Amino acid sequence: MLQKLFGFDPSTMVLRKEVIGGITTFLTMAYILAVNPSILSVTGMDAGALFTTTCISSVVATLVMAIYAKLPFALAPGMGINAFFAFTVVLTMGYTWQFALTAVLIEGLIFILLTITGLRKHIVNAIPLILRRSIGPGIGLFIAFVGLKGAGLITSSESTFLTIGNMHDTGVLLSIFGLLLTAALMVRKVTGALLIGILATTAIGIPLGITHYNGIISMPPSIEPIFWKFELHNIFTVDMAIVVLTFLFIDIFDTIGTLIGVSNRAGMVDEDGNVKNLNQAFMADAIGTTVGAMLGTSTVSSYVESASGVDAGGRSGLTSFTTAICFIVALLFAPLFLAIPEQATASTLILVGVMMMHDIHKIDFSDYVTAIPCFLCIILMPLTNSISDGILIGVISYVLIHLCSGQLKDKDERNNMNWATILLAVLFICRYAFL
Repeated sequence: MLQKLFGFDPSTMVLRKEVIGGITTFLTMAYILAVNPSILSVTGMDAGALFTTTCISSVVATLVMAIYAKLPFALAPGMGINAFFAFTVVLTMGYTWQFALTAVLIEGLIFILLTITGLRKHIVNAIPLILRRSIGPGIGLFIAFVGLKGAGLITSSESTFLTIGNMHDTGVLLSIFGLLLTAALMVRKVTGALLIGILATTAIGIPLGITHYNGIISMPPSIEPIFWKFELHNIFTVDMAIVVLTFLFIDIFDTIGTLIGVSNRAGMVDEDGNVKNLNQAFMADAIGTTVGAMLGTSTVSSYVESASGVDAGGRSGLTSFTTAICFIVALLFAPLFLAIPEQATASTLILVGVMMMHDIHKIDFSDYVTAIPCFLCIILMPLTNSISDGILIGVISYVLIHLCSGQLKDKDERNNMNWATILLAVLFICRYAFL
């Protein structure tokens, strides 16, 4: 039954590791339950309803991933794109949150169409193999950067932009403890090392006043204030088209980057760079976004934190199914899950970043025509706080450097440019020029 439902292979997979992987993924991304309502509520949306909607949309999308795609990846309303929804579309551009939700709905429906036609898979194949191999390390740096910020090990600075955090701060010291504990458990190959590290750090944070216990059970708020709130009369306006296109660009390449990067780490990519069940994974993203808009939240996408579950041993849809169950439980036990502090998950994100660097040895940094685009792809993901921007700049630079240098063919034909790669680069340039 598990094999049929979730692709669980008892000859190569361990049931305990699948479950631990799902719980680990949930704990590393549980922050979205607090952060998404906090960000979107600045638009005037009801924060309580947003909490419930965040849970339900995550459950729906992750269940599709578990049962249909049979992959160990979890989904939830995406970070970054929810900030674009709130601070750019609503607060800066002046549209209502109902207008923004309508744009998300249209984006989701377009994604379903693109997935059914297979166009999203063709977009992936248009990215040269060597660039696809640079996505994993780029995401690794991106995840580690998020973890370092959450730990307080790095902080903002007016003079140097970034600087080392306050090493006397209790929260920073707790993060360092969690990092050392989890690293030691990993080195000793302890099963569930990441999960143990999160739970132990959370527990130690209680007497230190960092973990705030606010109860165990609470009833989920109603989603009525934000459910099915669309401005359908604005569907065919130019303003709507611009917002939808921007959502499309951000989400499609965030998702592509996450799926390729985490799949590489999980060993679910063949020698030609093809990801297992990629189109089914795209469908989970598309359905999640569409249902999420109906429920009242911003774009739902695959989470890079899924890499933590993969590194805990998750390899099948059973891992993502476990994560979905955790989101269902969180509806009733929100105070308990929301008590997990950033310091507890920070060490996991930093160590997952280390693990994601695995594929960097496949990039020949002595061959500048491919090394430069790959480097830009890798380094821009953490520095722009955007997976999609890293991929877009990587593709643009790949095409332009090949054209300017006159090297139109690569020693590995899988890295050769074709009309689809050039078309992608042109579209990406237009995205930066006009959107």
